[in-house]
Amino acid sequence: MSQFGKSASSKRSKPSYVYAIIGVALVLFLFGIVGWLFLNLKKSGEMFRENIQVHAWITPSAAKKQVDSLQKYIASVPYVKTAEYVTREKAIQKWNTENDSSWKKFINNNPLPESIDFYVKADYMDKDSLSILSNYLEANFTGIMSEFQYPKETVGYVSSYTKYIAAGILAFAIFLSIIVIISIDNTIRLAMYSNRFLIKTMQMVGATRGFIAKPLDIRALINGLIAAIIAIVAVFGFILLVENFIPWLRLLRDTGNMILIVTGILFLGITISLISTHRSVLKYLQMKLDDLY
Repeated sequence: MSQFGKSASSKRSKPSYVYAIIGVALVLFLFGIVGWLFLNLKKSGEMFRENIQVHAWITPSAAKKQVDSLQKYIASVPYVKTAEYVTREKAIQKWNTENDSSWKKFINNNPLPESIDFYVKADYMDKDSLSILSNYLEANFTGIMSEFQYPKETVGYVSSYTKYIAAGILAFAIFLSIIVIISIDNTIRLAMYSNRFLIKTMQMVGATRGFIAKPLDIRALINGLIAAIIAIVAVFGFILLVENFIPWLRLLRDTGNMILIVTGILFLGITISLISTHRSVLKYLQMKLDDLY
């Protein structure tokens, strides 16, 4: 009779575990996709900011040694990514590549000055950081740099809206995390509901709380891991599919972001499954037998 009960209980619990794994995997998949979209949005914003070029125009009377010292200093600034010395010849080549070269019909001489062109890291592409650098260069490289130039309106626009976007992403991430936690918790509790009589029966025959909870907790860890792996594979499959249709998204690939997504999925899948299962076990152990019906 006990074997029959065990078999019936096993048959009754297996489908619920399968459904729980699928349900948790779907929630984690949605979490991973949304996380990927927002991390890509952040990455694209950083790439845009890091592609804004800054110019330190050189005075015509500056000696080569002075220009080299200016370039060396700019390149040594921690938040400067790259710095390039652009001669007048190189400047005119760039202009002809990017613009109409019909100016040669009207102007014989090269009107473009020499410059140090450089890019800064995304976090420092704002008016305050660039103003500090500009003031320092003007004070210490007098007679070498004639003007410090960057698209002020673009930088100001990007800086102001980046703060709002960052705040919005943080708020949405918190909201999404709460929804994911609640959804997984409800899925696990629903799966554990089918095992409530088994849990209570074990308690009635003298099994300790730890003895009852341990196998269920281990099973929760395994189920959470399986659901997380399924979600990770599905997320990577979705990303590859999207990148196949939108090739430029491959430029936004970032190993750090992918590690963050994988870690988040694994953590949520395993941790919430374990906590929800353990809470459900304790809940049914504390309930009276009549209340289980």
